Amino acid sequence: MSLNTSPNGLRSLARRVVPALLVAQVALLPLQSASATALTAHPCASSAGCGSVVVAPVSQAAPEHGDCTSPEPVVCLIRSETPQQREVARAQRMRYHDLLEDMERTECAMRAEGRSEEDIARALVQMRNDAKDVVRAGMTPEQVAELEARNQKKYGNPLGPTADQLYLKYGSWEKVSEAATRSSAAVDRELGLEFRHCSCDVLQAA
Repeated sequence: MSLNTSPNGLRSLARRVVPALLVAQVALLPLQSASATALTAHPCASSAGCGSVVVAPVSQAAPEHGDCTSPEPVVCLIRSETPQQREVARAQRMRYHDLLEDMERTECAMRAEGRSEEDIARALVQMRNDAKDVVRAGMTPEQVAELEARNQKKYGNPLGPTADQLYLKYGSWEKVSEAATRSSAAVDRELGLEFRHCSCDVLQAA
């Protein structure tokens, strides 16, 4: 099937795909503005300059419909959105960052308990996949089917890669944990965000 590259076609694609890609790893939270989310989610982390940090305003440029210069498909889709849609995408991205903070907080607690690298990695991957499952409840049936079909084809699992699959890919449980808590810098930057890892002291105080 050919891709509809007309302006209306790209806008329709963005509306269907960007929310699925941005929130597929995020637990549903009440909708807030991006700035409110940054200030209220974890005050200690925000005051320490880590977590989800707003570094630039959302682009007010008109939607782009020509050739995209970014190698990141999600970045191209964000650029095809309106400024209002980008604001929504940023709020969704910040919720994803909140999930990463929670995962890192769990990692810190497990390390303090003396748990193994494998136990930690498996717990983080499970948290990430559990969040994907929760988010599907707020998606349209079409978005769910599209996302799950992509994951099923790529990983043999509608929720995404398992811990064992990631171990085979990266070769160590430490790298699996790193991958599980990673945020795409290109996507974050496109939405005027940075995700900055917090120390365990900051996370446990938040």
